[in-house]
Amino acid sequence: MPGPKDLDPSSSPRALLGAELRHAREKAGLSQEELGQRLFVSGSFVGQLEAGTRRMQRDVARQLDEVLGTEDFFLRNCGASAKSKYPEHFAEAAEAEAGATEIREYVQLLIPGLLQTPAYARAVCRAYQPTAKEEEIEELVAARVERARVLGDPTAPLLWAVIDEAALRRAVGGREVMAEALRHLAELARRGRAIVQVLPFEAGAHAAMEGSLKLMDFEDAPPLVYFEGVGTGRLEDDPAIVRHQRFTYQLLTACALSPQNSLALIESLAQDYAYEEQP
Repeated sequence: MPGPKDLDPSSSPRALLGAELRHAREKAGLSQEELGQRLFVSGSFVGQLEAGTRRMQRDVARQLDEVLGTEDFFLRNCGASAKSKYPEHFAEAAEAEAGATEIREYVQLLIPGLLQTPAYARAVCRAYQPTAKEEEIEELVAARVERARVLGDPTAPLLWAVIDEAALRRAVGGREVMAEALRHLAELARRGRAIVQVLPFEAGAHAAMEGSLKLMDFEDAPPLVYFEGVGTGRLEDDPAIVRHQRFTYQLLTACALSPQNSLALIESLAQDYAYEEQP
């Protein structure tokens, strides 16, 4: 397993905690695999903690203090690294996403978060929380818009999205919002900021009918896969699970329309939404 890269401890509490973990592990003369065995986790999980791509939970912090003889250092400091502007079930995945070099995502009923417009995101958040205060909704929208800033980098990450046709035909927020959302999606595809494929209805049964998935690769940490349901999420680093879901994603891309045909469909639907808004 490649060693973790040097981290800038001033960049974030999680980076500081990861750097301290690496220092304590090496001082104890343990490899990532050896420390993982004592914690009953994988060596790759330890590597992700050190690289700052995984959040350190309190139970893990307590075990680290016991195994590494660091008194209560990790338990005392893991709280600062756990603070997040994202919903609890998604926070760790969102923060890992920010450091990914490649993101491959399949979404059934939504335009992926990184590709959403503010108006579309607002409609989604309001649907999730119909009784929330307006300022709470705006905080969620701001967090989602901030996530999308990673696409401002012309070199990273590679974002490859397979979107079910159902997500394009469901009028989230109304036709005007959908017209804008699909034009934005098409613009990102034309600018080369995302590879977008549409999984058409005519594809029939496919390998991911039970849910959405997100695969994330990193320069100096093992890959992750994220599964999401209604109000729940699960981040996995098990190599066998990641490998299986990578194969699932390959099957999806084989069933989907080509990027060119997908773009044509997206732009056609955007025009339909916009035309139907006219008097």
